[in-house]
Amino acid sequence: MNCPRGSRVTKYGSMLTSLLLTGCGRAPTFDVVGSFFPAWLFCLAASILLTVLTRWLFQRLRVAVAPQILIYPSLTAAFAFALWLIFFR
Repeated sequence: MNCPRGSRVTKYGSMLTSLLLTGCGRAPTFDVVGSFFPAWLFCLAASILLTVLTRWLFQRLRVAVAPQILIYPSLTAAFAFALWLIFFR
């Protein structure tokens, strides 16, 4: 463990840099009428639709959702993350 500080910084710095750069791959995109849109945008749109369907279902079943301002954005985020993981990971 008698390693000079400079070599330790170089060793761990290069390992950390390589780990951080592995996430810089090309993000999936879709071609829509000649324009490329990121896949996360489609996941967000689909998750908003799923949240609207969930709200309709809650109203139909007469389920009281107390803090709506927290529940519905959280549902949208959860649906978006789930769709991303299901289709793109």
